[in-house]
Amino acid sequence: MLPDFVRSPSQSEFAMKNALVLEDTDGVRDMLVRLLSNAFPGIEITAVASIAQAKTAIHANTFELALLDINLPDGNGVTLVSDLRTRSPNTYCVMATIFDDDDNVFNALRAGAHGYLLKGEPEQELTARLKGIVAGDPPISPSIARRMLTYFCPPTPQKQVDLPNLSDREREVLTLVAKGLSRGEIATHLKIGATTVASHIGAVYRKLDISSRAEATVEAIRLGLLRA
Repeated sequence: MLPDFVRSPSQSEFAMKNALVLEDTDGVRDMLVRLLSNAFPGIEITAVASIAQAKTAIHANTFELALLDINLPDGNGVTLVSDLRTRSPNTYCVMATIFDDDDNVFNALRAGAHGYLLKGEPEQELTARLKGIVAGDPPISPSIARRMLTYFCPPTPQKQVDLPNLSDREREVLTLVAKGLSRGEIATHLKIGATTVASHIGAVYRKLDISSRAEATVEAIRLGLLRA
């Protein structure tokens, strides 16, 4: 089960009669207002450009929906989420930002945000994500959803390869055995005696618990000494 701050409230817990938009850039603020108007025809929208203005609006009104920027001239929009949730627990809070890093994403969700949208998405897609709220679908940009899944379901660690206690010379001998060289050829290649080669092969087989050239080849590949 996902943590509480990831799950959205049921449809019965909110209505989309009015909304607060917090965004300090004029053009982007107009775009967010347009998105809400398209997603929820007839919705009453209060648009502000600073946290101070947002706090004034929050104390004067109760909002069903809040679309909040994060980076503002007078502070961080995430701080408003807890204020909104305290004054009006059913306010549906959605962050609308350009920041997709873990700190901002999870700080917002922990504060009580129900959704997290990246403003760089096409308007049509953002509108569709907002419309999904009434069906109980949290408005979350795909890249943010992937980040959340990675956070809560980290990749399974790869199995570590057991590294036997082979000396550098033994690794060289194992590699040459796996390549098909005879004892004499290995001795010539390494410029050591055939008896020494036999001694190294015996040590390698004993340490790896193998008894054939085929098994030696498999082990050499497993240890990364030879490509399959």
